[in-house]
Amino acid sequence: MICYILIHNYYFWRNASGPAPTLTALQHRVTASPRQTAGLVAALKVGRLVTAESSDDDGRIKRLRPAPAMIARIGRSVRAFVDAAEALDGADGTFARFAEPDALGDLMFRSAAHVLAHGTLIHPFPRILAFAARDCGYLVLCTVMRAHYAEMRAEAVPRLSQRALAARLQVSPAHIGNLLGEADRGGWLTIGPRGRLTAIDPTLVAEFEHWASCQMAHFRRLAGESASFLARQDGLTPAPAP
Repeated sequence: MICYILIHNYYFWRNASGPAPTLTALQHRVTASPRQTAGLVAALKVGRLVTAESSDDDGRIKRLRPAPAMIARIGRSVRAFVDAAEALDGADGTFARFAEPDALGDLMFRSAAHVLAHGTLIHPFPRILAFAARDCGYLVLCTVMRAHYAEMRAEAVPRLSQRALAARLQVSPAHIGNLLGEADRGGWLTIGPRGRLTAIDPTLVAEFEHWASCQMAHFRRLAGESASFLARQDGLTPAPAP
C-alpha cells in the first residue's frame, strides 16, 4: 500500500497540481508508522525503485519519484484488469499506452484517489481480503484460480505445491503452507498430492469472479478518464471516455 500511495502522490503532484510528493507527505497518508515508511523508502532507494529529486524552487524539498520498474511491478494487476476489460469489450488499442510507465502511473493515481475519497474496493469481498492481507496471499489466490480455470479448459495446470509456490513467489514454503492450510481448514480450497487443486468452494470462485468484474469496471472507467487526459497533454483530440 505504501508503494501504491507513493505512486499516487507523485502523479497527483505531476498531473493534478497536488502537493510535493515528499517523504513527509507519504507518511501522513499511509497507516504504517513514520519509521516503517521511511525504512521502506530507504530500501526502495537502494534498490533504485525510487529516486529523490530536488525541487527547483527549494533544494531542501526532496520529491519521491517512482522508477518505471516499480510502477510496472505494482501496476501489474491494474494492467491485467484493463487488458481483460478491453478484450471483453473488443480491443481497439485505445489503452495500449498503459504499457508506458507514466500513463500507468496516472491511472494508478486516479484509482488511489478514488480509494482515498470513497474507501477500499476490496472489503466487500472478505475471502479476497483475507488472502490479500497476507504477504503474497493475493498472488497465491490468483495462481490457485489460474489452476482452476486451466483444469476447466484442459490446459497446462500450474503446480501448487508449497515448494513450487514458494520458489515462484520468493517466500518460505512454511508461509505458503500456512496460507494453504488456513484456506483448507476454512473449506475454501484443498491442494492434494503433487500440488494439484483437488477441491475449491464454488462460492469462492463466484466471489473471485465478482471481485474481478468490479475491478475491471473500476479500471475501465478510470482508464477512459486517464486516456482523455493524456491525449489532451499530447495535444490530441481525445475520444469520449467510456
